[in-house]
Amino acid sequence: MDSMMMGAMSKNMESMTDDMAMMDMSVMQACMDACSACEQACTVCSTQLMDCAPACMNCADMCNTMMRSMMRMQGMNPASMMTMLNACIAMCQLCMDECMRHADHSEVCKMCAQACQACMDACMAMKDMMMASA
Repeated sequence: MDSMMMGAMSKNMESMTDDMAMMDMSVMQACMDACSACEQACTVCSTQLMDCAPACMNCADMCNTMMRSMMRMQGMNPASMMTMLNACIAMCQLCMDECMRHADHSEVCKMCAQACQACMDACMAMKDMMMASA
């Protein structure tokens, strides 16, 4: 499925501006996958009704928005993509910090924190790739 998605996205990127058309599709796919996994982990974690729940719900929403934005690249430019990546990283950091306070006694919070870290790493890789191709 990932290869089908990457193929469809590659065709979609042909209509983009030159500065966004140079994206490495494998880095973008890894970022979307990490955002999706983080969204799911945060959604599960938020149902525990611990004090990390608001951060988890906000992080889930941000990860979903980031992922969906990468799937429809028309109208996206490097500045707006960088801003969204920075927002996603900031939200994941906040959520991870909140969940780490419970990680010793909640496997769900621990899993959520790990998903947040993976999402931050993937967003940073996306930013690095964009800066290298600029």
